[in-house]
Amino acid sequence: MSAPLSRRLLLRALGLSGAGLFLAPGFLGRALAASPVSPARRALVTVFLRGGVDGLSLVPPVEDAAYHRARPSLALKPPGSGPGAALKLDGPFGLHPRLEPLMPLWREGRLAVLHGVGLPSPVRSHFDAQDFVESGTPGRKATPDGWLNRALEDEEGGAALRAVALQPTLPRALFGSAGALAMGRLEEFRLRGGRRGAEAASGFSALYAGAVDEALRTTGQGAFEALSQLDEQRLSRLPAESTVEYPKGPLGQRLRDIARLLEGDVGLEVAATEMGGWDTHAAQGAETGVFANRCRELAGALSAFAADLGPRLEQVTVVVLTEFGRTVRENGSRGTDHGVGSAMLLLGGGVRGGKVHGHFKPLEPEHLQDGRDVPSWTDVRAPLVEALRACRPGVDVAKVFPGFTPPAPLGLFSV
Repeated sequence: MSAPLSRRLLLRALGLSGAGLFLAPGFLGRALAASPVSPARRALVTVFLRGGVDGLSLVPPVEDAAYHRARPSLALKPPGSGPGAALKLDGPFGLHPRLEPLMPLWREGRLAVLHGVGLPSPVRSHFDAQDFVESGTPGRKATPDGWLNRALEDEEGGAALRAVALQPTLPRALFGSAGALAMGRLEEFRLRGGRRGAEAASGFSALYAGAVDEALRTTGQGAFEALSQLDEQRLSRLPAESTVEYPKGPLGQRLRDIARLLEGDVGLEVAATEMGGWDTHAAQGAETGVFANRCRELAGALSAFAADLGPRLEQVTVVVLTEFGRTVRENGSRGTDHGVGSAMLLLGGGVRGGKVHGHFKPLEPEHLQDGRDVPSWTDVRAPLVEALRACRPGVDVAKVFPGFTPPAPLGLFSV
């Protein structure tokens, strides 16, 4: 177990986010006097699975004959049919066997699935689909900010660590005037750039004093001066390295750091991170292979995160989402191509778990988008609205998702 994270080390980690440091004018000055997040609210954590997740392999409809006909090499066996079979959920659905670490959360009613969720109209470009999901304004490319940032604009102030992305750059969903920070890791960093890197290694201030870009230098120096005034006691409460074993991949390390920020009571309200590698055009595999390996890492990271938080998980809601799904029929390379609807995972506080939510029909051609894809039976904004309302009571969803009228509640949350 390592020593507790010091203020100096945290400042160093925050500063080394480089271009990922995103601050609204006056944000830090307002944030310095703010208190940690109210206990009446839950923290919202989003995990964006980039590449378009095959929801039919993540949560396969194993009792659907059309599913098996469409995927002669990729379909998972029904629960109880031998090694590598899907894990039993409710209705016709199973869970990929490499997601088995999540089954305790399912049985405890803290993990839910929403199937057939996506953008309201097909968008088969990764870039455009990710942009529309994260902006929260499908079909409108000119939106300057993201849905998560707009959700934070409902009040003044907030802690300096109110919104954090644990990834190299700030995600589109956190763009906006409310202010957010991006960092790779809390404790480690690598600098590139020869002499400039050596200069920056001496600390946060040196990094920005030596920056080439004037705007970055100005913003960075202001951030250093403001963050250096943060409450010493608040930062000193950040716990040491967790004794819970996380997967060694990037997602596990990022969720570990988010857990430390949550346990440290630094005022974190929104955290975002991501995981790539879900674009499975060839050799996707069924119970083993590329997709299965991604599932193993995802399940291990989420399971460790839940175990690390323990009872505090009740104060946190995690939403795992992607930009689109994959085609129902496997292709000639034993993979799947860009589709429409996929699956979403929700876990933590307030979640009505142990249930596959949403509308889903058998995968016969007449039920499919363009005869080939799982449709977006549920607009991706609908579950995000419910997650926001569960985490931030009174949030102005019309401002967060302009032009969107939420449908009848999906029943994803109990409170």
